[in-house]
Amino acid sequence: MSLGNKLAEARRAKNLTQEQLAEKLEVTRQAVSRWESGAAYPETDKIVRMAQILEVSCDYLLQDGVDEKGAPVKAPVTRLLKQAQGKRVKLTFYEDDGMPFVHDWCVIQDFDGSWANVEVVVNRKKPEKNEVRLIPLSAISTITFLKDGEAARRSPLELN
Repeated sequence: MSLGNKLAEARRAKNLTQEQLAEKLEVTRQAVSRWESGAAYPETDKIVRMAQILEVSCDYLLQDGVDEKGAPVKAPVTRLLKQAQGKRVKLTFYEDDGMPFVHDWCVIQDFDGSWANVEVVVNRKKPEKNEVRLIPLSAISTITFLKDGEAARRSPLELN
């Protein structure tokens, strides 16, 4: 979740309007609006002050995988993830820009805490070209199991 989304969520949880938060920070309402929409980024001193006003940690505002108090959040390891480990799956996850990304053929190698090592098959004929990505479990949207032979019938162009 972006700083802007976290800021808006924490502000609403405190029942503050953008204008009220702006007054406390001695900025304009438009500045708060730009921060929440991701069009601008607040200065460090403003982030520290926001965290105090909204009673959340700076780590929460600035990092993924951290709760409001700054403690690491572990994503639950579900039965589905355990079943998917080591098998070919179609995986949909959200990139840093918030857009969903679909990999038609990949293998979840392992997972630890809130991260998964995922081997992304770029070209089946050249396995050495495969990439291993570290993906936050919280970013995974869907996991679709591929039937035996289903991935083998796909052409390399469909895998990209």
